Amino acid sequence: MKKTNRITGIKSWPIDDRPREKLLKKGAGALSDSELLAILLRTGTKGTSAIDLARAILKKFGSFRSMAHTDTRDWKEFKGLGGAKIAHIQAALEIGRRYRQDDVSTGKQKVASAKDVVDIIMPQLRDLKTEVFKVVYLDNNNRIIDISDTAVGTVDKAFPIVREIIHAALQKFAKSIVCVHNHPSGNAAPSAQDKKFTEDLSAAADLLGIEVLDHIIVGGADYYSFSDN
Repeated sequence: MKKTNRITGIKSWPIDDRPREKLLKKGAGALSDSELLAILLRTGTKGTSAIDLARAILKKFGSFRSMAHTDTRDWKEFKGLGGAKIAHIQAALEIGRRYRQDDVSTGKQKVASAKDVVDIIMPQLRDLKTEVFKVVYLDNNNRIIDISDTAVGTVDKAFPIVREIIHAALQKFAKSIVCVHNHPSGNAAPSAQDKKFTEDLSAAADLLGIEVLDHIIVGGADYYSFSDN
């Protein structure tokens, strides 16, 4: 009797249940997180379909947000999952992050409070393992001109340069700026260095007619605003 192999891959599913076909027919919003991830994976590993692999990955990391700040060592338990698939996933997550930032900038969103800035930037900073310093450049109506990274530091410090920030503000014809950086420790309280930097930047900006509206520190899900405090 001829031995037959049991087919368990996605190709054996009804067409309407396959993630890629389902997306094309119903739109990306109709797919679950695991189905979206399976499309990025394209294929599974030996004995595991792409959808089952996607479910296992989401079970480990919990969410796309947690997945965004990983390195190859965090993926070792998934046998047969090579660097190319991991790169596809991380690239897609980064595209999503940049899409939101571009959408904010091109839409000329108006900033009226520290919370407005936090809502935009906190998702990008709260889970990072290193300190990153961003500057939000605003026009004379407090609408966003641009958001840019000014410095990327080690695990506990970044070294934003006052002259570079002021120079960029002048080039962008910004009337005011808001500085934002994260504390990987999760403690949003400002350090003595944070306070000194804020004073120095404000003094330098004032000489050139640029207003420093705020300096915000993100620590996990919390934040500290110099302006609010």
